[in-house]
Amino acid sequence: MDTMSSPGSATQPFDLVIVGAGSAGAVVAARASENPALRVALVEAGPDPLAEALPTDLFDGRHNSLREHDWDSRHHPVSGRPSIPFPRGRVTGGSSAVNTAIALRPAPEDLDGWAELGNTEWGFDACLSSLRRLERDLDYGHLDHHGDAGPITIRRHVGDELTETHAAFLETAAALGHPPCEDHNHPSAVGAGPQPMNKLADHQRVSTATGYLAAARGRSNLEIFANTTTIRVLIENGVAVGVETRTDRSDHSAVIFGTTIVVSAGALQTPALLWRSGVGPADAIRSLGVDLVADMPGVGANLDDHPATMLIVKPHDSALADRELPLIQTVLRYPGAESETRADLQIELITYVDHPRFEGCFGLAAVLETTHRGLEGVTDEGEGDPHRGFVRAQSTDPDARPLVESNFGSDPVDVERLADALLDCVPFIEVGPLGELVEQVVHPRLPLSRDGALSLCASSVGSGFHPCGTARMGPAGTSMAVVDQFGRCHRVDNLVVADASIMPFVPRANTNLTSIMVGERIGEWIRTRPAFYGL
Repeated sequence: MDTMSSPGSATQPFDLVIVGAGSAGAVVAARASENPALRVALVEAGPDPLAEALPTDLFDGRHNSLREHDWDSRHHPVSGRPSIPFPRGRVTGGSSAVNTAIALRPAPEDLDGWAELGNTEWGFDACLSSLRRLERDLDYGHLDHHGDAGPITIRRHVGDELTETHAAFLETAAALGHPPCEDHNHPSAVGAGPQPMNKLADHQRVSTATGYLAAARGRSNLEIFANTTTIRVLIENGVAVGVETRTDRSDHSAVIFGTTIVVSAGALQTPALLWRSGVGPADAIRSLGVDLVADMPGVGANLDDHPATMLIVKPHDSALADRELPLIQTVLRYPGAESETRADLQIELITYVDHPRFEGCFGLAAVLETTHRGLEGVTDEGEGDPHRGFVRAQSTDPDARPLVESNFGSDPVDVERLADALLDCVPFIEVGPLGELVEQVVHPRLPLSRDGALSLCASSVGSGFHPCGTARMGPAGTSMAVVDQFGRCHRVDNLVVADASIMPFVPRANTNLTSIMVGERIGEWIRTRPAFYGL
C-alpha cells in the first residue's frame, strides 16, 4: 500500500477528505472549501466529465442515464424474488447527474418528524434557509419561501411545453376533482400540477457537479480525485485518519490522509464502505474477515424507499410515447382514502414505458410517498423488524455489489395504501382527455378488483429509486442510530456521514433535493464550525 503523493501525503494530509462526489458529497466539498483555511479532497469512484466535456447522457435531463455512468447495482424489491437493476450514478454529481431531474422538496411534516426523533436541527423552520440557499427557482424565486440565487436552477414545464399526454393528465385530474397545484414546493402543496425540475429550458440537467463543483473546482484548496475507488476508511484507535483508495489506472492501493473523513457515497455504498472499514454489526463484519472497529447494528439497517407500481397503457397514437419526449413533466400528490397524512400518495404520468409485447406505451405510476415506518416514526427495534429493508456488504472488494433487500410488500399497511393509489389510477384512463388517448390497457388486466390490486402490490411492487436511512441519525444511546444530527459517527471520532443514509425515514418527495439539502447543512456547518468536526 502506497501513500498518496503530495498534497495528500502523510506529511501533508488534507483537513477534510470526502468520499463520494454525488448529490450531497459535491455540495459538502463546495461549501467546506469556501473556507480557505480548509484543504479539501473530494474522492469519486466515477469519472469527472466536467474536466473535459459533458456527455449527452449527463446533459439531457429528459431521460435517465441508466448505463454509461451507473454503479450496476441491483436489489430485491420483494423478498425471495429475483433481483433487478437499481440505478445509481457513478460520476461527479452522483445520482443528481443521471436522474430524471425532479426537484421536489421534502414536506415540512417530514422534516418536523425527523426533529421529533431528537434531530432538532432538521425541523422545517431550521432547514428552510438551506432549501432557499440551494435553489434558483425561475418561477417562484421572488417568494419568501423560495430562493432565487442558488446553484441549482429549478423550473417547471407549463403551457405549450407540456406534451399531449401530460396536458391531458392535468385536465383529467381536474375533471376527477383533484385541486390544481402550480408550485409543488410550496410548504402546503397538494394536488396536480407541473413537476419542479432542476433542468434548463434546453433540457440541460443541473446536477451538483454543474451547479456546485463548476464554481468550486478552481479553488486552490480543493482537489478532486476522480476514477478513484475507496476501499475502506482507515481508523486508528477509534479515530478516522484517512482512506485507502485504488485508481482505475493502478492495481496498487494508496492512502489519502485527512483529519476528518466525510462519507457521502449514498445509501447503498455508504453502509458497504463502513462495513469494509470495520464499522457495522459485529457478527457480519467478522464474517467478511474484517477486524471489528465499532459494533453498530444500524449500519445497513433501516433502508427506506418509495414503493411503486404501474398501470401501463397503449395509446391510439404511438407518437404520444416517443422516447424523444421528456419522461416526466407533471405529478399528482394527494392524501389517500381516510388518510390524515397530506400528500402521502402520488400518481405520475410516465411518458414512455418498456413492455415486452407492446411498443409505444405510457404509464401511470402509483407511488407510496410516506411508508408506514415513516408514519409511525422510527423505532429502536433494529434490523429484526421484518418490514424494513437492509443493505449488506458481501465482500471486501469495493467493486462487488452490496446485497440490497427492499422488503416491499411485507407491511400490510403499506400494501393497502399502495393498492389505493393503483386503483386511483384507473379512472384516469377511463374518462376525460387522457382516457380519450387510450387504445388499450396492457397491464394490469381490467377490471381490477381490490383483491387483485392487493396481490399486485404485495408481489410485484418496484422502487422509486429513493433509498435512504441506512446510517440514520439520532441521539446517542439510540441503538440503531449511527450518527448524531450533525452527521458525526457515534462510535468513531472524526468520521462523518453526509448523504441520504442519515435520513431517519424517506420524505414524501424524490430524494434529490433533500440529499442536496443534507450536503448544504453539513457542508455549511463544517465551513463555519470546523472545530466542531475535529478540524
